[in-house]
Amino acid sequence: MSRSTVSKLKTFLLIDLIIVGIAAGIYFYLPTHSDLSVSAKSADFVFTNLMVNPRETLVGRPIQISVNVTNIGTIEGYTTVNLEINGAIADSAGITLAGLQTSEIVEFTVVKIDVGNYTVQIGDLVSYFLLKATIDDLDELPDDLVESSDDLTESSTNSSKIVLYGLKVNPDEIWPDKSATVSASAINPTDDTDSLQITLTVDNTIADTKLITVEAHGTMNVDFSVTVSAEGKHTVKLNGLSGSLTVVPVGYCTLIIDRSGGEGVPLPFTLNGETHETRFSVLLPTGQYKVVVPTVLDIGTGVVEFGSWSEGYSSREPSLTFTLDKPMTLVANYNLISGYASCPSLYIWNGDSYSYVTDVSNPGWLGYTGYINSNGEIIFIGGNPYDYVKLDKEVLNAKNGYFDIALFQQWDELYYLDYASLLVVDHPIDTEVYTSLTNYLNKGYTGQIYTTSTGALLVPVSAINEKDEDVLSAIFWQDGNFTPGVNGNDSPSWDNVIQNQLTLNLGDLSEADQIKLVITAMADWGPAETYYDWISKFQTAAAAGLITENTPIVPMPTLEVLAADGTWIETPQDRQIPLPSDYTARTFTVDLTGLFPKDTTKYVVRLTNFWNITYDYIGIDVTPQQDITLTMLKPSSAVLRQLWETYSVSSGAFTRYGDVTELLQDTDDLFVIGRQGDQVKLQFCIDDLLEPAEGMTRDYFFVVACWFKDPPDEWGYGFTFTVDPLPFLNMTGFPYTDSESYPYDAIHLEYLKEYNTRIIP
Repeated sequence: MSRSTVSKLKTFLLIDLIIVGIAAGIYFYLPTHSDLSVSAKSADFVFTNLMVNPRETLVGRPIQISVNVTNIGTIEGYTTVNLEINGAIADSAGITLAGLQTSEIVEFTVVKIDVGNYTVQIGDLVSYFLLKATIDDLDELPDDLVESSDDLTESSTNSSKIVLYGLKVNPDEIWPDKSATVSASAINPTDDTDSLQITLTVDNTIADTKLITVEAHGTMNVDFSVTVSAEGKHTVKLNGLSGSLTVVPVGYCTLIIDRSGGEGVPLPFTLNGETHETRFSVLLPTGQYKVVVPTVLDIGTGVVEFGSWSEGYSSREPSLTFTLDKPMTLVANYNLISGYASCPSLYIWNGDSYSYVTDVSNPGWLGYTGYINSNGEIIFIGGNPYDYVKLDKEVLNAKNGYFDIALFQQWDELYYLDYASLLVVDHPIDTEVYTSLTNYLNKGYTGQIYTTSTGALLVPVSAINEKDEDVLSAIFWQDGNFTPGVNGNDSPSWDNVIQNQLTLNLGDLSEADQIKLVITAMADWGPAETYYDWISKFQTAAAAGLITENTPIVPMPTLEVLAADGTWIETPQDRQIPLPSDYTARTFTVDLTGLFPKDTTKYVVRLTNFWNITYDYIGIDVTPQQDITLTMLKPSSAVLRQLWETYSVSSGAFTRYGDVTELLQDTDDLFVIGRQGDQVKLQFCIDDLLEPAEGMTRDYFFVVACWFKDPPDEWGYGFTFTVDPLPFLNMTGFPYTDSESYPYDAIHLEYLKEYNTRIIP
């Protein structure tokens, strides 16, 4: 027995809120500008975002399956959505949709009582679910789908086999003494009529009970009405299912204003003339309000332009007048119109939703230029897929014994995700821990965790930049006041390179056991146009016969120490200065221990970089490295799925949607290959993770190995926007030479055959 429901959804482009949307059951289909034409076009239906939840559960438990259906024609039409399980039609739903990108989500609930793997298909979309016979893996189930293990055990004791699922509170924000409806669905997967006692509790106080009886293989909706007087957030439960209800003062409603498109940069806006920025949440009196957002916003790596509003408003003007008479989330949707944005975006579960952390794997960009030869040939170098991101332990929250982490490709790029893990670091409570990060030249270098003092660090005696300016005040505190910088792309000519440079006098550190810099910095790559203009200058010089062999296009980043004779000594490659994250400042360490000449009293270093690296803070730690305990957690689950449809022109054999856990266990050139709109959702089980020992505290680092590739551009540089050729860890650069190749051995060929079956022409 199964049940079909259809729920309506307006079509919006949501990027910042897309993960929150997924948690709420929202899916997206993205129209292009050309799709907005109103010329008559017969109904044409597109299926996207086939979702199966959960993918693994026990026999007799409900499986929720949904698909987004969009009519991309301009004329209203009717279609039938058929759900196939193991090749046979298990259920169907008919829907009528208006044209012009109207979307609806079709939902099915399936219950099977046989153990095994099941294939799910709707149209051309294919997924799966797995049913098990025991309760051993019950902690993997979403807490909003079925009862907790305690409640299931109790139900078993009461001999009831009825499963309660899908708790909803509507509305979830009310005024005192107003009522809300708490509902759920019950399903009886057995061959006999069964009964179940359902108890409604509010803040652990019983409010109502009902005894329901469900026929064999039948379903039933259960509704309770609840009224609460006290203002605040309240916990509402139906047996083991849990939800929340918020009571606010009479005449007030919650307004949330956010934006989509571009991470890390808040959106400024005015609300009734007062200035605010996203993400904005406030309790306001009901009434009429006016919100105004910028038409164009610079997000650092590019420029985004306002496109539309959420909440069903058809206005495409950045100024909107609306009536607040119910809880409202208003989203300003922005689209990238120039520039670029890079790397998969990292999100962590914070207990209520997914919080953005940073974009990952800058060194994994495919296309770092090294040299140019006299004939104009460019030699590509480097590339290091590793990245280490320290997670805020106050934000990272466990759910059902797991840490949930998501990597979401928002921008039009193609990525190769090779490895992911969670590094758990236990260290003395009077220390902090940071990683050394990596740069694109340190092939396979996997970073080092250093301890530093929690007390005040030493401050450099002086800090002078490439313009001979004193910038010590900018690095004195971590306060968002960055040093000014330059970008090598802006140099006067190809043979007169001006680089970003910072010279630090660290004072007399001759008594220090160890010397470590603690640096907070970020990279500003500048517009892509300037980079390609810079390369063109070298090609023009080569055509004029001015270039010698192996002339560097982009000088390497260097860390140097001052010798006694006043010359500069370049440090070894594995101790070089890393490239920080772009537009999201990160704190990292650089180990200088043993790099200075013996018997010196002048501890001076020079940091040089072609790119615009700006510094917010630099401190000096001279405490010895402390004993730490490292625990590496590999993903217990990794699922690749599509969050929204893309109009990217990327093509090739991408990784099929579904379980990709085994691909992310090691760095082995067995990739999860994805494109814009794809997300990898990771779970890390912490049930067996012991508490820190006495006197120790704990931090977490997300470790990832990922390559990524930009689309082709109008300047003609780079490569075709296809999956092939595949990168690999030991390549000298990308594109690599004809003498190198991806490892097409038996293991890698089998991987390509089994996983990379999502062919996009």
